[in-house]
Amino acid sequence: MRHARRRVVRRVTRLAAVGGLLLGGAMVAEAAMASEPPPASARPLGSAGDTGTALVARLGTARTAGNWVGADGRPVVAVTDDAAARAVRRAGAEAKVVSHSMDELKSATATLRSAPRVPGTAWAVDYRGNRVVVKGDRTVSAGDWSRLTRVAARIGGFVQMERTEGAFTTRLNGAQPILSAGGRCSAGFNVTDGRSDFILTAGHCGPAGAVWFADGQGDRQLGATVNSAFPGSDFSLVQYASGKAGPGADVVATGGGKGVRITGAADPAVGQRVFRSGSTSGLRDGRVTALNATVNYPEGTVTGLVETDVCAEPGDSGGPLFSEGIALGITSGGNGDCRTGGTTFFQPVTKAMSALGVRLIVSAQNAGGAGGDRSGAPSPAPAGSAGQGGMTPSAASPGSSAPVTGAPEGRTLLSRLTDTRNIGPGLLVIAGSLIALVATRYIRTEQDRRAYQRYYSATWG
Repeated sequence: MRHARRRVVRRVTRLAAVGGLLLGGAMVAEAAMASEPPPASARPLGSAGDTGTALVARLGTARTAGNWVGADGRPVVAVTDDAAARAVRRAGAEAKVVSHSMDELKSATATLRSAPRVPGTAWAVDYRGNRVVVKGDRTVSAGDWSRLTRVAARIGGFVQMERTEGAFTTRLNGAQPILSAGGRCSAGFNVTDGRSDFILTAGHCGPAGAVWFADGQGDRQLGATVNSAFPGSDFSLVQYASGKAGPGADVVATGGGKGVRITGAADPAVGQRVFRSGSTSGLRDGRVTALNATVNYPEGTVTGLVETDVCAEPGDSGGPLFSEGIALGITSGGNGDCRTGGTTFFQPVTKAMSALGVRLIVSAQNAGGAGGDRSGAPSPAPAGSAGQGGMTPSAASPGSSAPVTGAPEGRTLLSRLTDTRNIGPGLLVIAGSLIALVATRYIRTEQDRRAYQRYYSATWG
């Protein structure tokens, strides 16, 4: 009976050791694979916008009039002559010959900016239509609209005037529970200057010195605004009260306890599918319709914005705009709502970070992703906000999903052991398993030798 028990113990030990070898090998292999850069097809930055932008830069603004992503995903470049069109086609992009160059279009917007300011108006270059579109909301009087129309007529027929529903306002909401001194906003992206961690959000949410709270009762101070630009631009930095924040910096919340992992930053392209998250309306999607837009808010004029057809509502200000895990902008303002639709403008995140001297905080395990500035610092709290009622659009994916907390409490022991960062523990598991195998083999050999001695001792006296 005792020998049977010993055999069972030895077999269990050997099986455990073999299992350890397999687990350790899997851990090491997975960690090694994680260190390799993702294949080109997995990189989040699309090549269509990059190709179009490079062609425009090479040909110049006197021979081109912008670029965008076509319905088939190919880059399209607007050109003013046949020679430029041939160069575009040779590069693998689609060429569209137009009448007005980017120099002419920019001259038109400069003339509009020099005219008397009219709150409630906005304009941007429509690359696909080769025109400048001027919009006026319901707050613009008939007299102001008539005067601005005369300015547009003097520029040329490629300046189109359009009346729009609602009013162009920042997406701040002072009637809801206040999370900052200026009103309720949404966190954008977590950034760092190498010494302290910050939330990058909209500038109109509050001036320097505005205090932010993580709850509506003001019991938990989150931090304070240390740098702000509005109007002109629309961005600000909220420094965490502790100087550092907890796990989850590389994740923006999209509602329902879910989030999207951010791996870098870039400038968007016209026609690109994008997603926005905010504390009021949750996750919403749409497309970029124009770049370098100008909006005349009641508080002042903001230029250089990204125009989209994504909806937004009061309280969404400062929330993140992203696509395929790439940070693109922070919510500034617009018109309409998420029931009737509307236009929303975003501060480009790359320009904001450059002006502020900060970079995105991205976890070390995502450092191999494409694009953007990144840091290996520990991940602070998730940016964005858990939206109420926002649903993930089914037609497109906003990027790789992730929990909004850094390490879910429900993680199993196996998921911890097979973490891609655990190559060291993997080697330890392999070493321990080998020792166990050698030990069981030695013990069995020693037991056999002693049994042999006892047998022959009894036989020969």
